[in-house]
Amino acid sequence: MNETAIEAFARQIRRDVVSMIKEAGDGHAGGSLSAADIIATLYCGAMRIDPSDPRKANRDRFILSKGHSCPALYAALARRGFFPVEFLSSLRRLNSILQGHPDMNKTPGLDATTGSLGHGLAIGAGMAAAASMRGLDYDVFVLLGDGELDEGLIWESASCAAHRRLGHLIAFVDNNGLQADGSVTEVSGMTNIAARFAAFGWRTEEIDGHDVGAILGAIERARESARPGGEERPTVIIAHTIKGKGVPFMEGDPSWHKRVPTDAEYAAAMAALGSGI
Repeated sequence: MNETAIEAFARQIRRDVVSMIKEAGDGHAGGSLSAADIIATLYCGAMRIDPSDPRKANRDRFILSKGHSCPALYAALARRGFFPVEFLSSLRRLNSILQGHPDMNKTPGLDATTGSLGHGLAIGAGMAAAASMRGLDYDVFVLLGDGELDEGLIWESASCAAHRRLGHLIAFVDNNGLQADGSVTEVSGMTNIAARFAAFGWRTEEIDGHDVGAILGAIERARESARPGGEERPTVIIAHTIKGKGVPFMEGDPSWHKRVPTDAEYAAAMAALGSGI
């Protein structure tokens, strides 16, 4: 897809996110909306995937380490044809294939079960190492939250991935600056994210996480680095985003980390997001 089509896809993801959370009466809107452009770009512009064969051995993998933002991922999977769009209305229902955190045993198209923060990068490193051992060339994408970087396991995984020169491991940090209890700076003091990863031996890049062209370019540069003759180091892309992006009254408000819109708020959000695809 071209950039305009990917932007439309991201807008549809945002509409789906708000609708799913409203109908479920529960869910994480803010981080789902901030990650929508990254997820849309991966699923419609960058990743080598086949909805008709979701377990193809050489497919690219995606791990949503910040699993609470799964409404955005579920929307992308449904809109790409991994399961019927009508299933989106079953978010968080008993026995639904769409649980409150990703479960690869329930949801078609998922590559990992996540939810306990901090584990996704380790899983991704394992998948990237497996590709090298098996002579496959798939890429592994991991989406991290900036608040999630508080977890020590992230940095153990970062050290391991750099040591093993896992160039096909590409991590995004959804750097929206907010976590459940307030700003990341106030809660954990996590600053200089790129410098921290660089100290562990990672290739780093910082972009506007809502600019589809910038996301595509960063992915291509990461892939170029992973090819023979390149740096052969894992890449982290620090994507500067806005929590609640696309819905003005949600943007930059930490209370929307996990909150359900009222009827009036729902109507206002859908009006702000415009028409879907």
